[in-house]
Amino acid sequence: MAAAPRPRRRPTVIVGSVDSSSSSDDEEELEDEEVEAASENGDEDRGKGQSGASLGKVSGKKLSSISISLKKVCKVCKENGHQAGFQGATYIDCPKKPCFLCKMPGHTTMSCPHRVALEHGVVPAPRRNKQTQLDYVFDRQLISQIQKIKPTFIIPDKLDRVVVKFHSRRITSLEFHPTRSSVLLSGDKKGQIGVWDYNKPNEKTIYGSIHSCIVNNMKFDRRNDFMLYTSSSDGTMSYTDLETGIGVLLMDVNPNGWNGPASWRMLYGMDTNLDKGLVLVADNFGYLYLFDIRERVKIGEPILIHRKGSKVVGLHFNPVHPDLLLSSGNDHFAHMWDIRRLESGSSLASLAHGRVVNSAYFSPHTGSKIMTTSQDNRIRVWDSVFGNLISPSREIVHSHDFNRHLTPFRAEWDPKDPSESLAVIGRYISENYNGGHCIPLIS
Repeated sequence: MAAAPRPRRRPTVIVGSVDSSSSSDDEEELEDEEVEAASENGDEDRGKGQSGASLGKVSGKKLSSISISLKKVCKVCKENGHQAGFQGATYIDCPKKPCFLCKMPGHTTMSCPHRVALEHGVVPAPRRNKQTQLDYVFDRQLISQIQKIKPTFIIPDKLDRVVVKFHSRRITSLEFHPTRSSVLLSGDKKGQIGVWDYNKPNEKTIYGSIHSCIVNNMKFDRRNDFMLYTSSSDGTMSYTDLETGIGVLLMDVNPNGWNGPASWRMLYGMDTNLDKGLVLVADNFGYLYLFDIRERVKIGEPILIHRKGSKVVGLHFNPVHPDLLLSSGNDHFAHMWDIRRLESGSSLASLAHGRVVNSAYFSPHTGSKIMTTSQDNRIRVWDSVFGNLISPSREIVHSHDFNRHLTPFRAEWDPKDPSESLAVIGRYISENYNGGHCIPLIS
């Protein structure tokens, strides 16, 4: 007589706990649910009778239990036991990597001392010791006579004007009008230029036929503040009338058109020098171009001022000594040049940085200081362009490394500050300052 078929049990699924510190009550509830599920499946299989047994004979395989374990995997170091990286818009630190804000090991971004601090969330690094007698005299007798400007208190979330959205793509450049404080120009990724006038909040002015792609830089013509110089990733430099929106093509570094990304030149850094009658613009291969404003012609051949193949993202002339030029690039250097003998490898000074240098600017009134912004979350200041430039006078830890494809932050001097001790820059990782802007003190 054939033995009665044994009921076929459904395989038990064991789910590993995500949190190692789960309570024993949760484990007991999970086991009770598994037992109930197994008993219910057993009752159902008993009703099937002979069909279940014949199925087992056909398959000829013994069913085994399946174990599933849910483990935490870090997106940064790829190891188990913890989770890190971007979770949506929130970045979670990896405990085995340096801090994302100050780039130093031993702590995470949530516990970084530079995240929550006085003076708008930034802390100046210690100044180096003074070595000369002039520095000693300056600190003892002159620095107390320099007027200090303290930022006025800004009421949070108070708006004087509401401006509608101008651009459909990311804004890549901004420039304030030199004589009309209510006018701000913006360039975007599509090559459009918008004119923002806060005195006319309901009016929109957008010029979309000047460039075909990213507007990387804009400079006003100080002889005629209704005219604008622009450089773009389409390889052109234009001269545009802001009243009519009509642009004049001054330079095209890709006269033969598109021949592939390996040869396509894009124009980034740009600045004007009216004393010399020049407009200087740099490309993504490390070369500098000189343009004569009066003759409307390009001067000579391009000059290699940064490592070949590296992008030159910024140019700035000294406001007091117009022969001095600062350049910054993604080769981790900022260079100072004398344009009277401008040739490859002839820089007056090379300022080394840990990562890409987003910008480098002379101070606006005396032109004696240099301030740079680098992707290593540092703002660096040199107190004298004619002094020792091997190391900066001070460094400020400041969060502006997005780790995403966004328009980078660039610290700029506050032109209203005659003491040249204030700078303005946006901030990425910080506590909520009720909508207030970050203005780091650099002296």
